[in-house]
Amino acid sequence: MKVISYNLRKHRAAGELVQLVTAHDPDVLCLQECDVVELPDRIGDLVLADATQGNRLGLALYYRTSTFRILGVKTIGLKKSLHDRIAKPAHERVLGARLHDIDEGRDLIVASFHAAPLTALNSLRRHQIRAALTELATLGEGLPQLMVGDYNYPVFKENLGHAVRAHGYALTLSDDHTYTRYRVFRGHYDFATSAGFEIERVTTLPQGTSDHRPILVTARLD
Repeated sequence: MKVISYNLRKHRAAGELVQLVTAHDPDVLCLQECDVVELPDRIGDLVLADATQGNRLGLALYYRTSTFRILGVKTIGLKKSLHDRIAKPAHERVLGARLHDIDEGRDLIVASFHAAPLTALNSLRRHQIRAALTELATLGEGLPQLMVGDYNYPVFKENLGHAVRAHGYALTLSDDHTYTRYRVFRGHYDFATSAGFEIERVTTLPQGTSDHRPILVTARLD
């Protein structure tokens, strides 16, 4: 299974999506910071499963209908940072879908995630990540779970990795830095947490209009 995650930088990179899907042929596409009103129902062979409705900076998830049947979706609001309370960019920070893999005959959960911005503490983001994974699990107890997106976690990833592992999940970074807007904050911001999947690789794709680079997660069910 191939999953692309891309932070569109306030929808500025939306025009790249057709080419991105054509070039890399993902099974699932997870977006952050999109204008959901402007999103198409289809991108190539992918169909829009759902998008958040209460966000200024929205989340969306597309899936391949020849590979999956969609069984349910869930949007999740998480503990807010001070920036969230003042600027109100995103009430719902997780969008998850329960999918049925037609060939494998198994259900799984895939989600798009956008953590609180850099003005928040890492401790808040760790809390958000744990809460997101817990809430996503309610889509199906014990199902394989893959959450990709913008984790906004530039430093002290060892602490995050420990927290994620203690919660029963694996943390997988990309093979190159994914955020490039500010030199001082350059680093790995976009990655994956998972359970019940073997993550073969997380490839950082070429820079586009966004300040984030897309990532391509290649995974298979355990």
